[in-house]
Amino acid sequence: MTTADEGNSGLSRRGFIKAGGLGALGLSMVGPGGAPGAVSSAKADSERSVILLMLVGGPSQLETFDPKPDAPSEVRGPFGSIETAVPGVRLNEFLPGLARRMDRVALVRSLHHDAAPIHETGHQLVQTGRLCRLGQEHPHAGAVVARMLGARGGMPPSVILPGPIGNTGVSVSHGDTAGTLGSEYAPSSLSTDLATGHAYARGPLSRALDLADEPDEVRDAYGRNPFGRNCLLARRMVEAGARFVTVNMFPTVFHRVTWDCHGSAPFSTLDDYRRTLLPTFDAAFSALLDDLARSGRLDSTLVVATGEFGRTPRLNTSGGRDHWPGVWTAALAGGGVQGGQVIGASDPLAAEPADRPVTPPELLATVYQSLGLDPASTLGPDRPVLADARAIGEAFA
Repeated sequence: MTTADEGNSGLSRRGFIKAGGLGALGLSMVGPGGAPGAVSSAKADSERSVILLMLVGGPSQLETFDPKPDAPSEVRGPFGSIETAVPGVRLNEFLPGLARRMDRVALVRSLHHDAAPIHETGHQLVQTGRLCRLGQEHPHAGAVVARMLGARGGMPPSVILPGPIGNTGVSVSHGDTAGTLGSEYAPSSLSTDLATGHAYARGPLSRALDLADEPDEVRDAYGRNPFGRNCLLARRMVEAGARFVTVNMFPTVFHRVTWDCHGSAPFSTLDDYRRTLLPTFDAAFSALLDDLARSGRLDSTLVVATGEFGRTPRLNTSGGRDHWPGVWTAALAGGGVQGGQVIGASDPLAAEPADRPVTPPELLATVYQSLGLDPASTLGPDRPVLADARAIGEAFA
């Protein structure tokens, strides 16, 4: 597997093991401010937006987007798979809505990283494209967008719903701050703007948060649950002018149903996938795509759904799956992405990429390209947005 920016961090998988595991990462990272430098003249489509669905906990690739119906049972898991609108592409049997809309979706089945197998490194890589150094945080993609494109329509340029990720086990950055760009570019959230009476809490943002004018059938389609509501709010915020909206499906992985399916308390089980997680995600993601398509905004709004890593290719002794950054799948739709295709592939056991390996920085470069931003643009002297990461060209074919 390819090391993702290993040279810039002490959080590589090998370094993690050598340093003795979690104890080596116990120091909290604090991102310093600093005056941003000049911005390059990258041209961006002023109408473009991004909605990032962070599936906190790390969904199993085998029980979502990359089932292996012909694999042994201890690999295949307890669920079946179904055909989709795209011949030859199968999904988990409990994703029927997404299966019907597969012609709008591109699956990247070869996403992987070689950093420490903990939630936080995955969050950093997916949301910033880099691993954070001790004492220095890289900026969240929404902060980069805020710095380069600014506000639109009186809305905060970047919003995190309902708020930043909380405790997931290790006291290091999740990559969801403005980092070295400074707090003026930090993503807004309901917990900060509304609680403090920030200017953004009034006007367009306040109106976007008011669901009173949404028909019952629309709210029902998204699902009467926090994730469904936040996906609906994300659509409304994009309509109101937000450029980058992150929806964190869960604030933590402990003592609640999340994608972190180790199989025993305080974590979730694959039965939780069947009963709760898959139906909740399927309904909200499907409704979001339908809503954006109906309003004509899907072409200008990129929706990305991904976790921070995948799960072990074999069931553990509790009937669950453990952390596995070796391979997982991201789903992309809208924003110029060509739907109905699969990019890359995992091996027969869904253990590692078998074709067209893709790293989180490349995924993030694809997000920037959808917005019309060049990843090679600079945020100041010697500060590229993303160094040496190219967009997934096939996504826009």
